[in-house]
Amino acid sequence: MRIVLNKIVIFGVGLIGGSFARALKKAGAVRTVVGMDRSAASLARALELGIIDIIGDDMADAIKGADLVLLAAPVAQAEAILSALAPHLQAGTVVTDAGSTKSDVVAAARRALGGKVAQFVPGHPIAGRETNGPEAAIDYLYVGKKFVLTPLAENSPDDIERVAAAWQACGAVIHRLTAQEHDKVFAAVSHLPHLLAYALVDDVANKPHADLLFQFAASGFRDFTRIAGSSPEMWRDISLANQPALLTELDAYLAQLTTLRGHLAAGDGAALESVYANAQRARHQWITTIETAEAPRNKDSAE
Repeated sequence: MRIVLNKIVIFGVGLIGGSFARALKKAGAVRTVVGMDRSAASLARALELGIIDIIGDDMADAIKGADLVLLAAPVAQAEAILSALAPHLQAGTVVTDAGSTKSDVVAAARRALGGKVAQFVPGHPIAGRETNGPEAAIDYLYVGKKFVLTPLAENSPDDIERVAAAWQACGAVIHRLTAQEHDKVFAAVSHLPHLLAYALVDDVANKPHADLLFQFAASGFRDFTRIAGSSPEMWRDISLANQPALLTELDAYLAQLTTLRGHLAAGDGAALESVYANAQRARHQWITTIETAEAPRNKDSAE
């Protein structure tokens, strides 16, 4: 479906929201982009870079006549933003989000929007980089990447299609999950890896000989910990928002570490090799079936 949006409003003009705007502009799929953000400096920079066309100063004026509103702010801010825009939300405007957790955002939307919740179509683009801010925004971030729709029972097919078509214009591939399915999946393959990367770097940084350790850390350490360069505020909010599912995955991982420690303490090389070999096979299969299908120019991680 070809889409041309007359006006969109983006709350959060950094990597995710800024890349969405850039991609839509590149595709000729939007005429006017209004930016809203807590940071006046970020808004000024986004305007200077051509990411947005207008800085939204007044909520009512900003969303008046908007075809689409995107929440690209940290998930903990969703309810406050939705509550602020709810009184001004007109029929015909669809609201969506880019949050990395969904059950909490859906609950926030129901509280904030009340009878207008049918106009909120939740979603999550599975793409990211470890850099932040308007300068990090690129027009190809979503090319070949998954976008997960987690629509509500109240959403109309046309509103769901509008959100899907906007992300397709950015180059994304559309998938659907329930909010609960989404949160369980991403606790395992995104939220837990970020927690582990942060924990490892923090552990090394707190050692008395940290400077020496970092001096000799090479590509393996760099690759494993790259996502620890992501926004601490954003990942604090994601971790707390998806606490139950993340705790389940963390407990399973701790059990795996305990098993590996037992193999190591026992000097059981065969058992260690078996775990390593299974992981290697699984990763090779994943690379073959998933990563090779993605656009070759975009080598940033999916978060």
